[in-house]
Parts: sequence; C-alpha cells; structure tokens
Amino acid sequence: MAEVIAQEKQGGSKQRKKLIRVDMTPMVDLGFLLITFFMFTTNFTKPNVMDLGLPAKDPNPSPKHYDILPKNQVTFILGKDNRVFYHQQSKEDLNKNNLKETDFNGLNITKIISEAYNKAPKKENFTIIIEPTDDANYKNFVDVLDNIAISKKERYGVTDIKPWEKKVYEELTR
Repeated sequence: MAEVIAQEKQGGSKQRKKLIRVDMTPMVDLGFLLITFFMFTTNFTKPNVMDLGLPAKDPNPSPKHYDILPKNQVTFILGKDNRVFYHQQSKEDLNKNNLKETDFNGLNITKIISEAYNKAPKKENFTIIIEPTDDANYKNFVDVLDNIAISKKERYGVTDIKPWEKKVYEELTR
C-alpha cells in the first residue's frame, strides 16, 4: 500500500499536531486505468503501402522473348548520392557521353519520359526500365515510380543494372 505521511515539526507549543496520512492506492489505480484506456483507444500509425502494377500471371507461358528497341524505351539508372542517369541506347552505342544525368527536382523525370514517349516509333510498346544500383536508396526508387505515375505510363520494369551499363556508370561516377 502506498502512502504519504507528513510530519509537522514540534515547536515550542505544547499542543501536539496530528499526523496526516494520505493513501495513494486509489491514485495509482486511477493512473493504471488511464494508461490502459489510452493504450486501447489509440490508433497506431498504419504503414504506407505503394501499389505496384504487376501484370497478371500468364496461364499459358510461352518461351517467346520480346526485345524492346532502344528508341521505344528509356532506362533510368539510380545511383548513390541521389544521382539518376538515363539513356535510350543499345549495348554497342552506350558510352559516357550519351549516359545523361538528371535530378529529382521538379518534374525532370516526367519531362524526360514524355520526350522519350513522343519520339518512340511504336508508342504502344514504349517501356520505362528502372535499374537501381547497390548504392541507390529506396526514396529515389519511390520518386521514380511517382514520376512514372504522374506521366501516366503503365509499362515499366525494374531490373538489375546490366554489366555494360554498370561499366559506363562507374566511369562517370569516379
């Protein structure tokens, strides 16, 4: 049982003061009741979830391999230190002069996607490819997905960076 006992100093008076006893048990009970009440009535923050538009699984998978022409795609390489590079080149044509860099300020990525889409010979096959490096952070990945959603393009893919792209990327980031 919790209690507080207060004693008065006995001075020169002959009258003896009575001890005051305060029982703290009801106060502790009330405290625990309030803590329990707020624990059960509080809404905990729910995690934010981003929807990824994934294609339906093909019931009859075929071994066909579809090549996307370089002019029907734009590839974004997410690097370290919030850097993002893009290109529309084939394996043979890619070099450090045509691997361009942009940033996440404003709507730069959306503008790049729109320009690439407008120049695409087959607009129905236009595809956006996202290739995060090992040094890229998740926020940049989400930013690119947001820009794709803003540009209203539904054909995109996420893949590992290819060795020939990694070589050019490393030349630029040294």
